[in-house]
Amino acid sequence: MSNINNANDNKENINQEEKETLKEEILEKLQNGKKGILEELRRRIVGQEEVIELALIALFAGGHCLITGVPGLAKTLLIKSLGEILDLSYKRIQFTPDLMPADITGTDILEEDTSTGKRSIKFVKGPIFANIILADEINRTPPKTQAALLEAMQEYQVTTGGVRLSLPRPFFVLATQNPIELEGTYPLPEAQLDRFMFNIIINYLSEDDELKVAINTTSQDEVALNTILSGIDILEFHKMVKKIFVPNNVAQFAVKLVRNSRPSEDEAPEFIKKWVSWGAGLRAGQFLLLGGKVRAVFHDRYNVSIEDIRALAIPVLRHRIITNFYAESERIDSDKVIEMLLETVSEPVSGLT
Repeated sequence: MSNINNANDNKENINQEEKETLKEEILEKLQNGKKGILEELRRRIVGQEEVIELALIALFAGGHCLITGVPGLAKTLLIKSLGEILDLSYKRIQFTPDLMPADITGTDILEEDTSTGKRSIKFVKGPIFANIILADEINRTPPKTQAALLEAMQEYQVTTGGVRLSLPRPFFVLATQNPIELEGTYPLPEAQLDRFMFNIIINYLSEDDELKVAINTTSQDEVALNTILSGIDILEFHKMVKKIFVPNNVAQFAVKLVRNSRPSEDEAPEFIKKWVSWGAGLRAGQFLLLGGKVRAVFHDRYNVSIEDIRALAIPVLRHRIITNFYAESERIDSDKVIEMLLETVSEPVSGLT
């Protein structure tokens, strides 16, 4: 009997050692991937530490990003640089008022065989059939065209003429929008906003960083970036990230934060019922945990903490919480609502089950 017990103990020790080795391998691969991308980006992008980290979290988690900021803050340059660093196909779509859905997804054309004279319908793929899509100034095109991205972002496919065509994987949409020049723009529908993992606000640089940019961009030196990761690497990262452990109390905190953002919930704070017309949906909790897993790895941890959820709450929730007239009249935006939520929602008791 003792021999059997010893054998079981040895087996458990071996399994534990294998788990620890696996943890170290996952952490090392993900951190090396992040380090390699950052080293290349830093050769061209100055500052914007938080923006870059959020973009990389979305990339490693398999989510999409909406980047909001005034012109000239390197939104397009950041996305273009990511396309150069990763060995992935990259397409830029400039959204304009006259852009049609077929200009994004593709269109059927009539093709004639010159040798036989036979005609046939051929589908010509649009720019959506790439790994990285830069949707530049996405709010400058009507909702009908914006909706062309919906199926692609969620289902990784395009339906045309009743036929479903799969998109290449990984598939990563980075959209930009200008928040100050509203003439001729169309607000994104809530259904499409919900597809974006993060809404990242990009702000002005510090004086020192702005000085570096002014000097670097007016010199003769042109920075060519090296390609360091492939699509297979990114897909492997997506699988690795899902193995990161989430303690039960952290998951409870994320879900409670999301549920308390809904004015229809009995437990929602009074300020939510007063200022919010529509709270965050189910995807918000999923993205909080998924983003928390990547952030934990970036900070050299194999388990998600409540600190990770708090750090990602604003970019995950700001485009999912819709404020009402009363909030607008009191100059309360969704960021302020989320900050108050973070102060109000209590943290569940720690536990690893």
